[in-house]
Amino acid sequence: MLCPGAGTSRWLGFGAGVVDELGVRLISLDRPGLGSSDPDPGRTLTSWAADVAALGLDGPRVVGFSQGAPFALACAFVPGVRRVAVVSGADEVATMTGVLPGHFRELVETVAADPAAAEKFFSSLTPDALWDMIVPNSPAVDREIYEQPDFARAYRRAMTEAFAQGPAGYARDSVLAMSPWPFPLAEVPVPVDLWYGDLDLHHSPDQGFTLSRRIRGARRRLIPGAGGSLLWTHAEPILRTLLE
Repeated sequence: MLCPGAGTSRWLGFGAGVVDELGVRLISLDRPGLGSSDPDPGRTLTSWAADVAALGLDGPRVVGFSQGAPFALACAFVPGVRRVAVVSGADEVATMTGVLPGHFRELVETVAADPAAAEKFFSSLTPDALWDMIVPNSPAVDREIYEQPDFARAYRRAMTEAFAQGPAGYARDSVLAMSPWPFPLAEVPVPVDLWYGDLDLHHSPDQGFTLSRRIRGARRRLIPGAGGSLLWTHAEPILRTLLE
């Protein structure tokens, strides 16, 4: 089960070349207010996990990409979930303000001090603004993926679909991801793998090192020469590890 990244709909999956070979059924879910999912303005990471539990999936493995990371980790506490992969995952930045770049630290501090104001700011963004924030600032190894014509069309379509009901779903996601996560990382009850590229300087201040120490038994995999597009460049090892 895939928890997609920031401001993208369920339409942008991964592993198209290997899911059939591995016998994987990939389910990608729109979070409330994004894509085709009904809005839920007061939702939390905990209520998201309850939504997933209500689906009654049989022993799912969960993948969280980028901003989908805290949503995937929340699902680790859902009975029956077997394993979680955090891929280029957003870190719990609310606990790391001392090591964040100045502009990002100010944004995280705004989320803490005035969540409504932060949500209003995030609501000013559009799919084009999100693309311009992500792609040009990515390392060259990622831009080679993102700017391929077929991938770019799929990525932009997923962004457009995510904002089809307006920006409120994305805004709520962002505030939840940048707030303290309401579950004890030290008590995550299933195996967790943290995947980061060593060229990815955006998703986590230390590429998941601190996060791996906070999650009991987590395995951190730092891939040389890779960036933040690991979900697509390394789909096969991610899926094979989930199936262990």
